[in-house]
Amino acid sequence: MKFYNLNYHKEQKTFNQVLKIGLGKNQGLFFPKNLPKLNNNIIKDILNFNFIDRSSYILSLFINEKEISLEILKKKIKKAFNFPLILNLIDNNLSCLELFHGPTLAFKDFGVRFMAQMLNFFNKKNKIIILTATSGDTGAAVAHAFNKINNIEVVILYPYKKISVLQEKLFCTIGNNIKTIAIKGNFDDCQNLIKQVFNDKELNKNLSFNSANSINVSRLIAQICYYFEAFSQIPLKERKKKIIFSIPSGNFGNLTAGLIAKAIGLPIYKFIAATNVNDTVFRYLNTRIWFPKKTIPTLSNAMDVSSPNNWPRVEEIFHKKNWNLNELTSSVITDIKTTETIIDVYNKYKYILEPHSAVSYCALKKKILEKNTFNVFLGTAHPSKFQDYIFNILNKKIILPNILVNCNKKKNLSYTLSNNFNHLKKFLIKNYII
Repeated sequence: MKFYNLNYHKEQKTFNQVLKIGLGKNQGLFFPKNLPKLNNNIIKDILNFNFIDRSSYILSLFINEKEISLEILKKKIKKAFNFPLILNLIDNNLSCLELFHGPTLAFKDFGVRFMAQMLNFFNKKNKIIILTATSGDTGAAVAHAFNKINNIEVVILYPYKKISVLQEKLFCTIGNNIKTIAIKGNFDDCQNLIKQVFNDKELNKNLSFNSANSINVSRLIAQICYYFEAFSQIPLKERKKKIIFSIPSGNFGNLTAGLIAKAIGLPIYKFIAATNVNDTVFRYLNTRIWFPKKTIPTLSNAMDVSSPNNWPRVEEIFHKKNWNLNELTSSVITDIKTTETIIDVYNKYKYILEPHSAVSYCALKKKILEKNTFNVFLGTAHPSKFQDYIFNILNKKIILPNILVNCNKKKNLSYTLSNNFNHLKKFLIKNYII
């Protein structure tokens, strides 16, 4: 399997190559040259596999066996996906796909841990600096996945005072080969700084950079696997219905993976791209005018993204499959509606949502009333990460998982920099160019 650059189609590389460079020429995202198509019999068979075997099969479709054997790939996947994911049936035709049972209590653990295992296998000699911007959960997943991996240094940028204290503690207390920087700006500012690093000739002459954001193909293809797992956990009688997935969307990597799962054969009827008031995609779908506005801080802070990097991949899927972009539903959920939803769901089901999951549920709830549907909304973060907020609105105290208790006691090791590329450049030179 080759991957081509969406901004320069002549640039085509193997999985090993795109894994290490992240972005291509002209800041182009890589995308699979061919989307494999699995027939109904194959889909039926692999849905009976266990999660590791099925994931190994799916990922082997995108990674040439000459690069990594299926046997080794399976071992790496087993090490990466070493935690459960649960399709929690809340009502007759309503489920939450709980993706927050990993080591950092967020769905990002899947993609990032797979990427770490792949880099650990393919990168034996060269020192690589992983640059990552985070609006909440990515930073923790990256820090824990790459902690103490040989020849890997990690630099994580996040918006100063715009993520929760527990989110911050989860990745800013590790040290070792992990450095964290609070940027006095928003998430888009952090992403722009990283793009400037990749474009800086002096830095790239002396250092080898990569990104663990969802721009990296390895993260993207790993996420395909949990849509198949979700489908395998849907009761057999329900699989005959129209399956709808509601995806809390910020950088749109999660939706991209789901669309690829559908493109290769998983019988998903519809996707709902649920966003907060950072509604660039919602407005684009209605006007076909791409006009990012200034990012607005919200309760669902990991989705506070005005310029989602993965959108070109979404459009590429629709183009390759000859699908109509009008078929993609999007919905914008305000903070007021998010809070109301968390209260309503708890009162009705005694089920606790956090803000991101609440956004995806709220966008879905109109569809729940449709006949002959089975509805899945994604739970992307553990409610305990928003302990104080949940207590304030539900008067319900959430017991913190041990990982949060332990990191909350540790000292924050972060640096703080202004939103200035030269300051970041000096930091990188001082810390990594000897």
